[in-house]
Amino acid sequence: MFQPVQFGRDNQLRARMFITMLGLGLLYGVFMWIAWQFSPMYLSIALVMVIIQFTLSDKMVLASMRAKVVTPTEAPKLHRMVDELCMKAGIPKPKVAISDMATPNAFATGRSQKHAAVAVTTGLLNILDDDELEAVLAHEISHIKTRDVIVMTYASFFLIVAATLSSFLMFSAIFGGMGRSRNNNAGSVIMVALLVTFIVRIIGSILVATLSRYREFSADRGASALTLKPMALASALQRLQGSMVSVPKQDLRKVEGMNAFFIMSAVGSGLGQLFSSHPSTEKRVQRLQQYQQQMAFLR
Repeated sequence: MFQPVQFGRDNQLRARMFITMLGLGLLYGVFMWIAWQFSPMYLSIALVMVIIQFTLSDKMVLASMRAKVVTPTEAPKLHRMVDELCMKAGIPKPKVAISDMATPNAFATGRSQKHAAVAVTTGLLNILDDDELEAVLAHEISHIKTRDVIVMTYASFFLIVAATLSSFLMFSAIFGGMGRSRNNNAGSVIMVALLVTFIVRIIGSILVATLSRYREFSADRGASALTLKPMALASALQRLQGSMVSVPKQDLRKVEGMNAFFIMSAVGSGLGQLFSSHPSTEKRVQRLQQYQQQMAFLR
């Protein structure tokens, strides 16, 4: 009987996932309480957005990247690779999608293992060979197997909801306020809204970036276990990094909001490691080299 490949229990990943969701949940709760102080309408808006987020999050991520779900007939090689990797990983097969973008990248998204998707861009398909493509897909399948993609999907939309509500607050303040905010000084309302927006984005971004950096290492390890070809993934990462230089900056800015989902960072961080969504390619390649040495020793 076939036994799925086991990645081993990653307690650091589990702890980071828990801390990220707990921190964002508390932050989101405080934000909704503040919104309630201005008007109950904002709480209603938040609840509606949360419901939409939990039911359509995977579709929304794919739509934001203009990724089209493809059939086995349309993309036989992609489907064949995903079929084999999912069988090895012991998870349900996700949707397979292609984004018609020159930016070479790949990502996974989903609100559960049964409602997940793996997507690649046409830019990535044009530059990777079969072994490298398989390694990249294995990396994304690993995100689904460990369920960190679920946490990342919800965490990213927490920030979107908070930012949207902040915009409503500012709009309300500028145009005279609503509900309870009518009794407040408009300038004070704007300052509070700006402060809340700043705090939510800063703390939320730090939490998401901290999880994102570690989960990339974890998925690299998972891909190595699934393919037994760590250096194929190392080669793919180096090729992707080299190709990013030639991508127009306006194209990179278009996908900035999706950066934490990507296998390779599409934008740099001007504030250093604290807000970086990915570890350096050099560090990832070093770890993959170590996995290769370990596999050679075990043989």
